[in-house]
Amino acid sequence: MMPFSFIILTFNEEMHLPRLLQSIQILNAPIFVLDSGSTDATLQICKKYQVKTAFHPFENHPKQWDFALKSFPVKTPWVICLDADQEVSPELLLRLKNFDEQEHADVNGIYFNRKNYFKGSWIKHGGYYPFYLLKMFRYGVGFSDLNENMDHRFIVPDKTKIWKNGHLREENLKENQISFWIEKHNRYSDLLAQEEVERLQKLRQQTLKPKLTGTPDERTAWLKNLWWKLPRYWRPGLYFFYRIIFQLGFLDGKTGIIFHFLQGFWFRLMVDVKMDELLQQQKIEFDKPVSTKKPALEFAFRLVLLFVFFYGFNLFYNGLMAPGGNYNQYLAQHFNYIQALRNFLLQSSSTGLSWLGYSTKTNNFELMAIGHNKINLAYDCLGLGVMSFLTAFAISFPAKLKSKLTLLLGCVIGFQLLNILRFMLLALYWKSGAINHHTVFNLLIYMLIMVTLYWFIEKSTVKEAS
Repeated sequence: MMPFSFIILTFNEEMHLPRLLQSIQILNAPIFVLDSGSTDATLQICKKYQVKTAFHPFENHPKQWDFALKSFPVKTPWVICLDADQEVSPELLLRLKNFDEQEHADVNGIYFNRKNYFKGSWIKHGGYYPFYLLKMFRYGVGFSDLNENMDHRFIVPDKTKIWKNGHLREENLKENQISFWIEKHNRYSDLLAQEEVERLQKLRQQTLKPKLTGTPDERTAWLKNLWWKLPRYWRPGLYFFYRIIFQLGFLDGKTGIIFHFLQGFWFRLMVDVKMDELLQQQKIEFDKPVSTKKPALEFAFRLVLLFVFFYGFNLFYNGLMAPGGNYNQYLAQHFNYIQALRNFLLQSSSTGLSWLGYSTKTNNFELMAIGHNKINLAYDCLGLGVMSFLTAFAISFPAKLKSKLTLLLGCVIGFQLLNILRFMLLALYWKSGAINHHTVFNLLIYMLIMVTLYWFIEKSTVKEAS
């Protein structure tokens, strides 16, 4: 007899349950199914496979797992907890078939490596692979984390192990109908919004200690702790672009990009909107920071963090636009905002010179004032670093949204108008080696920005005080 049992949660899983049961049938291990009121053939399938079943009304996944672990008469030292839309891969099946309890005497839990599928496509990038789930642990030692509403996980003390090639395949075939996916995640966003509101109110805390270099779940706890500190409504967009660009989500193709948009942006935006609604209902002042003891330190931290993110994102994305290295043809042809900005500046400078009576020529990188000079608009000329700083400041500074948007738009427009004037003057008068125009222009711009931001901070502080 195998030293482990399986526990499976079900609700109308006639589409998935046979697939899972067939994938583990050869192991001949005890199987328990906790159902929450299926009205399809789920229970008949359980009878066919001689699976022991029980019923419990569903509230959320952590509580359902908690009931399952405490209610079934498990006799084996280990237990494996699976969702019905998962199945054991051949390589994982082999590991389980050859599982030696003596070799794992010092281990309380084992992480499986999940492969997630959406509409038939493996979501390999965007942070979705490798993705480790604690699914196997010592019975009576591991437990369900009840401090989570939606993102359920199991917790074990002491040492764990990761089976990197122990793949658990997950594909919910019901999600091939996008309406099902949206309806399900609409419910999930209710649970997650309520959970985050309770965390703001200090009514809920993480069970695991956040640790970036710890176990996969401790690392997730650390990232969640960072997520909760990011500004709402901005964080879904930041997260989506992080997944698409830095975690190479665009390599998952059309289906993958749709998934990353829905799961990384749409779902999390719904959570932020619903948090707003809950907080307004409870008459809580939503926009006050959780801690007001060190507002200047918090502002500086957010400013630096966001500036590094935006600045690094632009540099990384520019690398994707240039042939060679990390060049991506699809993004270069359809989402090249860097070239779009360059074209705008070239055409605007050319138009300005034409109004003054000068003849010009342009291509994708150069502006020529005929009879005068030719200039090349390199990446450094576009002002993306300046705009990254201004955007980070506007997000981080504690002021009214309308005021910050006005500041941001005014500064960006003013800056680019000065940039266009610079290009016009360079095309007419600049001589190579005379002066470093980049240095002079940057000094001028940052002096103007500092004066403008000082005025804005003083104005905002006076209004708040009054």
